[in-house]
Amino acid sequence: MASSHSSSPVPQSNSSDAFFKKETDATKRFRPVQSLPDVCPKEPTGDPHNLCDSPSLVADQHRWTIYHSKVNLPAALNDPRLAKRESDFFTKTWGVDFVDTEVTPSFYLPQITKEHFALYQQEIALREKVHERCKNISTPQDTFDGTLLHTHDKSRTDLEQVPKIFMKPDFALEDSLTFNAVLPWSHFSTAGGKGNRDAASSKLLQEKLSHYLDIVEVNIAHQISLRSEAFFHAMTSQHELQDYLRKTSQAVKLLREKIAQIDKVMCEGSLRVLRLSLTRNNCIKVYNKLKLMATVHQTQPTVQLLLSTSEFVGALDLIATTQEVLQQELQGIHSFRHLGSQLCELEKLIDKMMIAEFSTYARNDLNRPLEDDCQILEEERLVSLVFGLLKQRKLNFYEIYGDEMIITAKNIIKQCVVNTVSQIEEIDTEVVVKLADQMRMMNFPQWFDLLKDIFSKFTIFLKRIKATLNTIRSVVFLVLDKNQKNRDLEDTLQKNSKDSTVDTEVAYLTHEGMFISDAFSEGDLPPVAADTTSQRNTSPNSEPCSSDSVSEPECTTDSSSSKEQTSSSVTPGAVEMMISDDMKLTDLELVRLANNIQELLYNASDICHDRSVKFLMARAKDGFLEKLNSSEFVTLSRLMEGFILETEQICGRKSMSLRGALQSQANRFVNRFHEERKTKLSLLLDNERWKQAEVPAEFQDLVDSVSDGRISLPEKKPAATEERKPAEFLIVEGQKYATVGTVLLLIRIILEYCQCVDNIPSITTDMLTRLSDLLKYFNSRSCQLVLGAGALQVVGLKTITTKNLALSSRCLQLIVHYIPIIRAHFEARLQPKQYSMLRHFDHITKDYHDHVAEISAKLVAIMDSLFDKLLSKYEVKAPVPSACFRNICKQMAKMHEAIYDLLPEEQTQMLFLRINASYKLHLKRQLAHLNVVNDGGPLNGLVTSDVAFYTGNLQALKGLNNLDLNMAEIWEQKR
Repeated sequence: MASSHSSSPVPQSNSSDAFFKKETDATKRFRPVQSLPDVCPKEPTGDPHNLCDSPSLVADQHRWTIYHSKVNLPAALNDPRLAKRESDFFTKTWGVDFVDTEVTPSFYLPQITKEHFALYQQEIALREKVHERCKNISTPQDTFDGTLLHTHDKSRTDLEQVPKIFMKPDFALEDSLTFNAVLPWSHFSTAGGKGNRDAASSKLLQEKLSHYLDIVEVNIAHQISLRSEAFFHAMTSQHELQDYLRKTSQAVKLLREKIAQIDKVMCEGSLRVLRLSLTRNNCIKVYNKLKLMATVHQTQPTVQLLLSTSEFVGALDLIATTQEVLQQELQGIHSFRHLGSQLCELEKLIDKMMIAEFSTYARNDLNRPLEDDCQILEEERLVSLVFGLLKQRKLNFYEIYGDEMIITAKNIIKQCVVNTVSQIEEIDTEVVVKLADQMRMMNFPQWFDLLKDIFSKFTIFLKRIKATLNTIRSVVFLVLDKNQKNRDLEDTLQKNSKDSTVDTEVAYLTHEGMFISDAFSEGDLPPVAADTTSQRNTSPNSEPCSSDSVSEPECTTDSSSSKEQTSSSVTPGAVEMMISDDMKLTDLELVRLANNIQELLYNASDICHDRSVKFLMARAKDGFLEKLNSSEFVTLSRLMEGFILETEQICGRKSMSLRGALQSQANRFVNRFHEERKTKLSLLLDNERWKQAEVPAEFQDLVDSVSDGRISLPEKKPAATEERKPAEFLIVEGQKYATVGTVLLLIRIILEYCQCVDNIPSITTDMLTRLSDLLKYFNSRSCQLVLGAGALQVVGLKTITTKNLALSSRCLQLIVHYIPIIRAHFEARLQPKQYSMLRHFDHITKDYHDHVAEISAKLVAIMDSLFDKLLSKYEVKAPVPSACFRNICKQMAKMHEAIYDLLPEEQTQMLFLRINASYKLHLKRQLAHLNVVNDGGPLNGLVTSDVAFYTGNLQALKGLNNLDLNMAEIWEQKR
């Protein structure tokens, strides 16, 4: 063995030359130490052919170990990046930066000085003296060395005569160049009579080669003589070495026999048990693999069976599980090479089937009879379809439902029209073929009932859509909630895995350095692998299932449950579904889908409104809606408003199309409503004779209904047995108003405007503008007819009397009384940003007050002209009272008689005070003209008597007895 070189007792020579045989370097004498061969028995790996019973020295002696690795230190230290070689060793080896680097002294190495070597020098001094003495004694050795050196130089000189080509390590005569160099062809040429010279050359070459051979042999002999002692020593110890080798071989043989017995007794049985256990485990794995293959083989029939019952989710889960099993556990099996592509095609077919099934479901759900039933049609089927579509990422399936909604909305209107037309005998469907023409032949009650039926059907239609879409959204939110729970669970597991370590047990080590372990915890395996291992691998100690029980539940592997864990969720309709974990939908996609489904509900409301608008426009082509009276239009408006509010309550968002159509029709209605009443008012004013009219009881009731500030038209009371007589005055909050018939009707018209605003809130602003226009028109037109004397030509009045003027003033005051009430009524129905429109009432009130003031001024002007005419002829003379004053008192009495019953007492007094002021002004002017002064003379006495007569007559009039006339102002004040 290799260790015998240093341990074998080799005999040393006793000759004087023994000290010349000093052992040379061990690396030159002996071969590099080889690593021990691996004699450990091989562990079982599952393959019986790989097991070895004994070690192999032949196979293992050349195995490479780390001891064979070598390194060239200069090559490792040399820096190839330097452009030139530096003279200094360190900069040459480690670069120019090495010089600039200062190495910090180590704190762990002490500072060494010469004092540290003093003790050593004392101990070695004696030995050094002995050494020097021995060097002087050994002179023969130096002589022998000189001789030996001379002999060596001579041998080297002889060897230099031998050509270098013979010394090359690659010397070979087979090479043509080498052969020509050693034996030139020119020495063997026989041409041209040069044979004798060539023969001599050849002989000379032969002698030269022989000389070279002698030199080499002499040197070889010389080298052998130099090492003869070592050669004879090797020959002497050869026999002893052979004895050692023989004993070693016998010991190795005995050791192998013992090892073989130990292997047979202690190891062979255990290894056989391990081998059989591994074989059993392999058989179990093969059996389970075959069971899995049998289960996968049944995938297509099972999918067909699930599809026959519309179990799309189960079919997709089974396909996904089978695909994963094929990729992970059955990869490379030749019999299943086409199954993956077949399952992909089957999955595409399921996608098409689900789309078609969902389209059929939507059609059946929306086209079932529209009764008062909003239950979801086949909720479990719907939930299954939605889960399947989500699993396949068919996120635009709601568009199919939207298309069906549009078609169904059209059919609902068409069916309602057909049903209504079939019940009306006046419409001949054979003559009038088109449904639109048949619909236009209906009167308002028939058409109104049809519209009400359409709205009711649309309401049920929207409720059904909402219920269905809510179910779909709940499924989407269930998937979203499941995703969030899974994400939270993963975060928790990651946190727990960081806090705890998992210990794994290594079963045994194989010759390839790999581990075989059945003790790995499932936490160290990937999720799918762990789940698969726990469900499909049978423990080595368990009994395998029999081959004839593959179809039994306890012996087969459930492919749909082996792939993933499923969670049970219950939809709002109490439908329990299994939400799989492989729905790879992001939260953003699910939220967007939920928003799109909610938007689809809004679209459903818009569709119903749009179809209703088209239905209205089809009926309004011949101006039918514009011809409706107020009550009919209000009824229609209330119906449409109710439908709009109900759809907004169902869908949660306003739809503007029907509201816009209603607003458009309302604007047309407002225009027609206003034009009719303005025309009516114009006709009434043109025929008004401006005489006091009696007030019917119904008008008094109308005014009384407004007395509490709430404007509403009273309901018509049934005709009583005793009719109430009309009153002379209109009583408003305790005040008497003498009016004309036009004003009574105007009040009713104003209340109709206010009532229309209550019925149709959307036309409030338009009605306010139109009512303002109506009030302005009445003011301006009445001014033209009375103050402007237009009634003389229009009606044919002979003159405009003071009674006409007073009556007109009182009518204007009655309208002014109601303007604040009207303003408050509109203000309560306007938006805050629309309050600026109320300024129209302020302008109208000012215009009416100005008009009343102009009428009062007109009455004063009438008396002023009378005073000017009469007093300009006044003469101070007897008799007393004079004729002038009697005429003035007579005209004043007529004026009082005309206006006292029409105007309130306060207004009458104010009017007569103004007339009296005009009278005093004219009298004062006339007295100044006649030079009559307040001197107590006869003329003064006559004037005083006339004035007393005037004062007495004026104060004798009803309601003027306390009037302060202050007649002293007629006299000029003395300066």
